[in-house]
Parts: sequence; structure tokens; C-alpha cells
Amino acid sequence: MAAPTAGATTAGASTAVLAPRPVPTSAFLRRTQATSHRHPALKCRRAGPLTPAAAAAATGGGSPSSAVFHGEVFVVGDNIDTDQIIPAEHLTLVPSKPDEYRKLGSFAFAGLPSGAYPTPFVAPGEESTRYTVIVGGANFGCGSSREHAPVALGAAGSRAVVAESYARIFFRNSVATGEVYPLELSDAGAWKECKTGDVVTVDLGNSVFINHTSGKEYKLKPIGDAGPVIEAGGIFAYARKTGMIASKAAA
Repeated sequence: MAAPTAGATTAGASTAVLAPRPVPTSAFLRRTQATSHRHPALKCRRAGPLTPAAAAAATGGGSPSSAVFHGEVFVVGDNIDTDQIIPAEHLTLVPSKPDEYRKLGSFAFAGLPSGAYPTPFVAPGEESTRYTVIVGGANFGCGSSREHAPVALGAAGSRAVVAESYARIFFRNSVATGEVYPLELSDAGAWKECKTGDVVTVDLGNSVFINHTSGKEYKLKPIGDAGPVIEAGGIFAYARKTGMIASKAAA
């Protein structure tokens, strides 16, 4: 009878066969004993008191985001991945350089199949888009963890993405860079009821997405603590604004 493998079930109980822990060799022990894990240049420093702005932010006392975005919408479906948002061949562009930042925006959504999306997000020869808001389905921003994805959308001129759900890394990168607001719908199906070119409004203060062309209104989940970070321009700008780190002027 063959030995049970990991995860095999015997008499209704799950039995996992674990490999024995490897015994460290004498050579390995000599190397680890000779390695110092203390760095003489690194010293702990007692943290100073929070500034009033930082204390307010930490306790939730910051003002909620109340931005309103109005304009045309670009509609995509489920599982839009980062390679469709910004293809890998454009990742050599450096967003901190203004000319390359603009060029990065010109390639936003260049990876979308033209058969399914005949209207380009950025018109040929242009660097920016006419679409202020993007509406998508589930799992928006899946795929690789490239930070260029939300940066490309922001560089193109979009201010918010409204989707049913997000890949965690895209949501995090959107907040960290401060390029676009990743807003989540309370209910599914909005992307199927919207068309590219519809005129819409995103009201963060009231957590609502309005399609003026169709006359339909959709509830958004509150952006919460991520809102002030995006509004400040990203995680480092927010940290400087609240006094968590020294401002560039004071550095």
C-alpha cells in the first residue's frame, strides 16, 4: 500500500505527511555563528510627539474627502490587468521626469484589445485623455504589482476609478502615489449600464456616482482614511503635510 501524500484523507480525517526538518550542517553553523546581525551605524531614536495635524489624522480627526469630479466616463469590464493599463514595454519611463510622466499618460490603456475597446482611452497623437472617470467591473488592476498603472491613469488626466472591486496591490499603489481615487461600488453591474462617453459625476462627500446620461445613481463605499492621503498627493506628501516626516523645505 502506497504511503499517503500531503492532504490525503483517511477515514474522514485529513492527514498531512510532513518532511523531517533538515539537520543543519557544520559548515552552515560556522557561517551563521560568524555573522554579526548588529549594524553599528543603526541606532534607535525615541520618537518625538506628534504634531497637531498628525495627531488629528491618527485619531480620525482629519476632514473627510469631499472632492467632486465631473466629466465623461471610460468604461471597461472585469479583470482589467496592469499590462492592459500600461504595457510592460513602457515601464522604462520615469514618472519623476515631467516629459516622461506625460508620455506615460499617453500610453494608458494601450494594452486593451482594440476589438473589444474600439474607442481609445487616449486619442492618437495626444498625451492626455478626455475621460475624467473610469468605470470598471470586478478585480480591476489585477496582474503584476507595477506602480506605473495608477500613475499612467493619473498622468493621462483621469481622477477616479469606480469599480466593483480591486486587486489589492492596485488599490494600495493608487493611494501611495495619490494619482487616482480607487472607489468601490456598493452594488455590482454599473459598468454594464454605463457607456463610454456618458457624462458622470463622482461625489466623494456623499459617496455617490451619478450617470447624468442614463439618469441612474449608484452608491459608493466611503473611501475612508485613504481619501486624505490621495488628496495630499500620495503617502509621502501626506506624511510631510501632517508632520510625520520633515518637509522638503525644512530638510
